[in-house]
Amino acid sequence: MIAGVPQETFPGERRVALIPGAVPSLAKAGFTVIVQSGAGAEAGFPDAAYLQKGAEIVSSRAEVFERSDVLLQVRLLGANAAAGRADLGLMRPGQVLIGFANRWRSRKRFGRLPEGRYRFLHGTHAAHYPRPGMDALSSMATVAVIRRY
Repeated sequence: MIAGVPQETFPGERRVALIPGAVPSLAKAGFTVIVQSGAGAEAGFPDAAYLQKGAEIVSSRAEVFERSDVLLQVRLLGANAAAGRADLGLMRPGQVLIGFANRWRSRKRFGRLPEGRYRFLHGTHAAHYPRPGMDALSSMATVAVIRRY
């Protein structure tokens, strides 16, 4: 299986869906990891860091979508109104997309995708210990504040 990380397209988004340190864990689980060149740059992770951990760097977003069985993005369709529609043309049946999707906005903006053709795992309301039900962005903000100090 191939897990792919495209560069984020939402204006001002600086996060990346996968850090280099997580590549070995995915490889151990049987995944080949491909990363679009520059995908981690805004988050402070150069291509060389991904290469050093065993990922393959590819030059285009289209190649990431074409080759990947699982796509890891910070902002999927509904959470990325600016460029989410363009990703529809790159998706292929059977792909799994993991990231923030905002399922209510996705349906409003893009309608329903054909049943059974795509799988979305969105983290809009991921459970968080010790406060179950805490939304994922608040959870990330807590980590960001802790990291800052």
